[in-house]
Amino acid sequence: MRKAAAYILTVLLCMVALPVSVSAQFKSEAFSQDYGSDGADTTASQPMFSVKDYCRQVFHKDSIAHIGTLFAGSTVFIGGQQIYQKQYWKLPIIYGGIGAGAGLGFYYRKQYRTSLDAYNAALELDPETTVTVDKRARTASTIAFAAAGAVYWGGLMDGVINFDRGTYPLAGRATLYSLLCPGLGQAYNKEYWKIPLYWTALVTSYHFWDHNRTNFKRFRSIYLEAVDTEVKYTGPISSSTASYYRDYYRRMRDYSVLAMAAFYLIQVIDANIFAYMQDFEVSDDLSLHVSPTVINTDMQFASSYGLGMSVGFRF
Repeated sequence: MRKAAAYILTVLLCMVALPVSVSAQFKSEAFSQDYGSDGADTTASQPMFSVKDYCRQVFHKDSIAHIGTLFAGSTVFIGGQQIYQKQYWKLPIIYGGIGAGAGLGFYYRKQYRTSLDAYNAALELDPETTVTVDKRARTASTIAFAAAGAVYWGGLMDGVINFDRGTYPLAGRATLYSLLCPGLGQAYNKEYWKIPLYWTALVTSYHFWDHNRTNFKRFRSIYLEAVDTEVKYTGPISSSTASYYRDYYRRMRDYSVLAMAAFYLIQVIDANIFAYMQDFEVSDDLSLHVSPTVINTDMQFASSYGLGMSVGFRF
């Protein structure tokens, strides 16, 4: 349960810290710019996200809203997506769920800490003390925090689902689907065969992370016992061997984390790219068209014409 809570917290922190700019769209003007003009391109200096733009879009002050801007702002200003959708009745559910979960989490965490301090104090006075640690309070705290995180995650997912539901495909929605739930963006793009591939990669990476982390802790403990001068060590593994494997499994653990992060980001990028490519015309009709054409050089002080040939490929 603690591992699940840590995973949820890590994902939420990544969503808050990650500079999401999925509202950016590829425009046709990007491929037809007049590089000879003297006009300056002002779009390059625009920020990826601003609170002002977010507030204007939430309250419908802008004519166009971007799913990425609403999502990025709602990771901090919780409920903004629901306000944009004018689904105000969902706000008490979201805030109530997050508040109740967090409140109970802190309450049970305090109970656990109090029982732990009492146990340590009693243990110093009597090694055979009957005072116990309230492990149920720790479990209840973890569950409460996980529930608060689930409500927070659900509010973000609800906002992504309900944004401009009539538009398909929407690259921003596919990107955020994969950001919130790996593989969901591929399902949105109807590329279901990719889901088991990415999940296999993620689960395998997690398996190796857990395996390497366990062995790292094991050999670290052996190494500390072997170098402890106050206690005689009689184990079969020497301190040098324990040190070698400790460093080895720590390195492999870090590589496993990098692999998980890489596969996670790849499936997010994959969902974004192939959502854009939904509009591309893919046809089995491969043809070559050749025709004569008149070429106008259109020079500055004179015009001249000539004959030539136009070649076009269709694929």
